[in-house]
Amino acid sequence: MKRNSKNDSVRNLRKVGSGLAVVALSVSLCAGALSGCAKNGNAQNNAGTSDNLQIEDSSVDGQNTGAEQETTTQFPVIERKTADQININPEVLEVTKFELPSASEESGIFVQPIENISDDFIRGMDASAVLAVENSGAKYYGFDGEEQDVFKTLAEAGVNYIRLRVWNDPYDENGNGYGGGNNDVATAIELGKRATKYGMKVCIDFHYSDFWADPTKQYVPKAWKGMNIEQKSDALYDFTVTSLTEILNAGVDVGMVQVGNEINKGMSGETFMSSVTELLKAGSSAVREVSKAAGKDIQVALHYTDIDKEGEVEKITADLEKYGVDYDIFAMSYYSFWHGSVDKIQEMAEYIQEQYGKKVVIAETSYCYTSEDGDGSGNSVSGDGDIVDGYDASVQGQADMIRDICAAANEADIMGVFYWEGTWIPVGPADADNSELWEKYGSGWASSYAGSYDPKDAGKYYGGCSWDNQAMFDFTGHPLDSLKVFRELKYGATAPLAVESVPDVEVSCNLGDTLTLPETVVVVYNDKTANREVPVVWNEEQIAAVDTNVGGKYQVEGTLQDDELADEYKTVTANIEVEFVNYVVNPSFEDTDTSMWKVTYNGKENPTDYQVNAKDAKTGETAFHFWSASEMDFSIEQEVTGLEPGTYQLSAFSQGGDMLSSSVLELYAVADGQEYTQSFELTGYADWKEPTVTDITLTGDTIVVGVRMKCNGGSWGTVDDVTLNRIGD
Repeated sequence: MKRNSKNDSVRNLRKVGSGLAVVALSVSLCAGALSGCAKNGNAQNNAGTSDNLQIEDSSVDGQNTGAEQETTTQFPVIERKTADQININPEVLEVTKFELPSASEESGIFVQPIENISDDFIRGMDASAVLAVENSGAKYYGFDGEEQDVFKTLAEAGVNYIRLRVWNDPYDENGNGYGGGNNDVATAIELGKRATKYGMKVCIDFHYSDFWADPTKQYVPKAWKGMNIEQKSDALYDFTVTSLTEILNAGVDVGMVQVGNEINKGMSGETFMSSVTELLKAGSSAVREVSKAAGKDIQVALHYTDIDKEGEVEKITADLEKYGVDYDIFAMSYYSFWHGSVDKIQEMAEYIQEQYGKKVVIAETSYCYTSEDGDGSGNSVSGDGDIVDGYDASVQGQADMIRDICAAANEADIMGVFYWEGTWIPVGPADADNSELWEKYGSGWASSYAGSYDPKDAGKYYGGCSWDNQAMFDFTGHPLDSLKVFRELKYGATAPLAVESVPDVEVSCNLGDTLTLPETVVVVYNDKTANREVPVVWNEEQIAAVDTNVGGKYQVEGTLQDDELADEYKTVTANIEVEFVNYVVNPSFEDTDTSMWKVTYNGKENPTDYQVNAKDAKTGETAFHFWSASEMDFSIEQEVTGLEPGTYQLSAFSQGGDMLSSSVLELYAVADGQEYTQSFELTGYADWKEPTVTDITLTGDTIVVGVRMKCNGGSWGTVDDVTLNRIGD
């Protein structure tokens, strides 16, 4: 998962908002000063596959991470074992199972039932940090308030699958743990046995790193440093066979193995697709041989993230097919506060299932139940900018999010969902210095000892848990009612009807206009079908203090006119921003829904796309991108409706280069049948131009805005931040 980072653009689940506008990740190196917007970058994108997974070629250890690197280091030859050479003799564990309910039940949360959801739907939980948390002195309790094994509580709550990460050697040369749970094989065995004893299957998540592996880092294990790709593949095969055999022989009921963790940009220090797929094939082959020796059907999963990026899944799956990687499950990370609408999950699942016949699982997801911090270390997700519309930072909001993600997954025939680290609770109070516990037991995100292995991330951000407010246990280890959502998915749960919140009202007022506030506001209940509009009276003094002739932010309080509401829900706040309102929808192309934009072009191939590369965007991560080897003639436009008569101004930002003087670039607007234009030139990378069309007169209610270009082959650039303001009557 993407830890220690936030996406400033919060996107909503389906039915509450739209997703991201993102595009295929450029996989080629950009030459010279052209950075991420290389004129030849699109050629590889159009090909669908590439040998180079990422822009950077070097890892933190200073090695060239390419598979073709020569090495003079000598390593012992590892002979790969086959099934008949693998000794599986598992310990027999006494197993206690808990049944799912056969009808709706009374609960502390309201859960809308999911029609036709199978009892076999994966209701998973990543519980990798449990041992480190317990070693630090924290305790877990059952729903009756008595202390008990957290895995029993999870099983009672309907969890049927436990996911456990495994690092090769998460310790420094003196045996000090890197933190994050110190998740070595021995830890996976201890936790896996406890999960198995309560009837839950286990997914082993091999990172093939000594510490966190995700899109920002895929470091080679210390023991493999200096190996060429053949040596590393053999070492990975041997590590997988040995580790998985030990885990199975301990009696752990392994049903799934992840070969790598969020490997979009590489694995174990390798960044070339040809090399990464060699590692994937070695890991998959190892799982197959152990599975055969054990007489079990252990599924092989490959885990990726950033599925919101247009073309990302298509590129990945095409490469896996091209290089002949053997796997059963395409595993995705999905965090609503980072990855946008669930529609994208369903779209990608349908594509993978139909195109390649593979199963799909959501390997990671989560949501906060509070904005408070439990250990004094700060949280990855906390503020208003992280809260998805329609889902409060509350126990009910957390339950609603999980339920809706599971419903979307079930609708798309996805195998199920793993909640990420719902058991990672604080190991000390928020007002105390808990660093000694984090350092000694590895119960924080990273210990200081991790800096020697991962100086760019863990070495800077070591400390406590950043996930405690997204756990499904409170700060003292007691299970939240939201944890029960897993057992209540099929038949739902009832709870006394209660107000959940009265959300703030967000109001935009155009400069110079009269401020208008809504006459009613929404009262949100735990049962969302009971939501209702309630009349509101706004504070006249505060309204009078809002000067709409001066840009700025204001707040006005309102009183709800309903005697049935408790006093705590009788007030509401209107957050008012006075500015020139931009009437263009998706003006910066950050939302995946780009249907409001119409792209036309002459020629056989579209020279444009929506490129995700912050270096080539004026704001955000996405911009409208163009490049072609041949001449280009294209336009992008949007019809903006529902406007008031008046005078308008249109502007946009654009950068690019390698254009001949004969190229024609225009920003244009069409209002009341009249066209207004402004020509502009592009003179180099990051040399942003802002053409502006002024004095657009509108008597109707619609303006068409757009950019058109006729330019030579080999030229390139991006367009971003299209803005249409009403500047006068």
